[in-house]
Amino acid sequence: MSALLAACGGFLLAVLWMDLIFDVQVLGHRRADGPLPEPVLASIAAYYKRATTDSAPMSRLIAVVMGAAVVGSFVHVFTGANALALRVGALSLCAAPTGLAITRIVPNAVRLGARRDDLARQSALARGICRDHLVCLVCVAAFVSTELALAAGS
Repeated sequence: MSALLAACGGFLLAVLWMDLIFDVQVLGHRRADGPLPEPVLASIAAYYKRATTDSAPMSRLIAVVMGAAVVGSFVHVFTGANALALRVGALSLCAAPTGLAITRIVPNAVRLGARRDDLARQSALARGICRDHLVCLVCVAAFVSTELALAAGS
């Protein structure tokens, strides 16, 4: 079970890496007040339009993998033979970024991709998505590490 969960986490890390390729453009402007430069917003927004809206139904694969990781981790808490604290920790480490994705990241990415808001709001969305993705990167990397440790201990 841990090997499968680690594979799910590895897939999610790859998705996060692709997102961060675009997101990190905001970091060069983190000290600047006001909206991000138009070319930066255009690049990030175009990516999120393709990734969230134009890629359907393929974009749903990410949701399926996140769901598999959360459900699998939940089941593993009750059926695993390894340290309970690690299994509960792994569940938390995949459930938190999944919840963040459902409640904030995806809705904000869809909204940014639509480019209907003013530049200040689009900039806030882009900065928020980047910040949330960095949090997710840390959580998912820790999830994969935990699952690999659990798999090694089996």
